[in-house]
Amino acid sequence: MNYIVDKTFERVKFNEIPIEQGEYENCVFRQCDFSNIDLSEIKFTEVEFIACNLSMVKLERTAFRDIIFKECKMLGLHFENCNEFGLAFSFEDCQLSHSSFYRTKIKKTNFKNSTLKEADFTECDLTCSVFQNCDLAGAIFENTILEKADFRTSLNYSIDPENNRIRKAKFSILEISGLLDKYDIEIDSSI
Repeated sequence: MNYIVDKTFERVKFNEIPIEQGEYENCVFRQCDFSNIDLSEIKFTEVEFIACNLSMVKLERTAFRDIIFKECKMLGLHFENCNEFGLAFSFEDCQLSHSSFYRTKIKKTNFKNSTLKEADFTECDLTCSVFQNCDLAGAIFENTILEKADFRTSLNYSIDPENNRIRKAKFSILEISGLLDKYDIEIDSSI
């Protein structure tokens, strides 16, 4: 098995030049194109992905341990297929629309300035996670653990308090209607 450590990859088109199978530790991938490739069984530990395209990447048993994704395009990813052991990442300025986190345990995950339109968080554990300035239009929260999660600066979410665990979660008064969508009521904030 290949073990790659402390290496920086810049502008590599992994969809043309296949990525080596193995383990990557303390590496940086900058402006690389991974779109539509298979990252199955590869281990990434303390790796940064900056301005990369990872859309539609296959993630069967892929290990993401202490990963930073920054300014990445990550459409349609299935994080539920990742290796669960040590699964930990943060997202900043990323496009994660149509991605799935079904049944993942990703407590204390930071989502910052990211687009998560129609992302699936069904049965996901997001305890103490922070959604800072995120667009959650059409995102699915069903039987999701959102205890102590912070949504105060995010918008367009629709979360049913009866079908999700939201104890001590934080919400903005401006977006509180996202907790009442199922009742089909009108909230007038002009009064």
